[in-house]
Amino acid sequence: MVEMHLLSVSGDFVYDPIYALGIVTTFDTFMEGYRPEGDVETIYAALCKSIEAAPEQYRQDAQYALSTIEGMSLDDLKALLSNLSEANSEGLAGILKGIAQKERFKYSRAFGIGFYTLTSKIAPELVKDKESLMDFMREAASALAISFDKLQKDIELYRSNLDKMVQAKALMAEVLEAERKKREERAQAKAEKDQATTASDDADTPEAEIAEPVATPVSDSDDPTPSA
Repeated sequence: MVEMHLLSVSGDFVYDPIYALGIVTTFDTFMEGYRPEGDVETIYAALCKSIEAAPEQYRQDAQYALSTIEGMSLDDLKALLSNLSEANSEGLAGILKGIAQKERFKYSRAFGIGFYTLTSKIAPELVKDKESLMDFMREAASALAISFDKLQKDIELYRSNLDKMVQAKALMAEVLEAERKKREERAQAKAEKDQATTASDDADTPEAEIAEPVATPVSDSDDPTPSA
């Protein structure tokens, strides 16, 4: 949020779909698994509105950025970057051309993540090889006239945080599973204890004693002996 605010008041900053993709991707990635889940979109909306931006606009532009690479290969992207001056003004070509030709483009971490996200969608195998990935990013940074050092640093930090998230999720899953097993064991132990207590109470209860019959006294009026 701080970075978004600082960029929004920078005279050199120009909002574009790749930046929007970086914001949306970062938010969705690191908010995955947040509970209560129903609060996620509320938080996202508050984040955007804090800089007087429309939440739906960011998502629409992020989706547009993804739509511009449909059917594109890594070779297509490389060819586009190597000839931006001759590129048309539509789709991804138009976005990248505008960035390359801007006299003072304000690079941001969100833009770097957005561009990395596009690259990972186009060439998922490339992002698995760090050295090849950075060779490509160096070429892209040169074509876009942005700092490769900043781009590399932001991508590596983002990838590192993704790895940490995966590890944290795995650890959390193990903790939750251990807690579940403990609850089941406690419930089972309690059930067995209650069952044993009930059985013990039943065994200690004496059988009801059978009452001996009590003779009923005969009243004088019932005496059959005649009087003198």
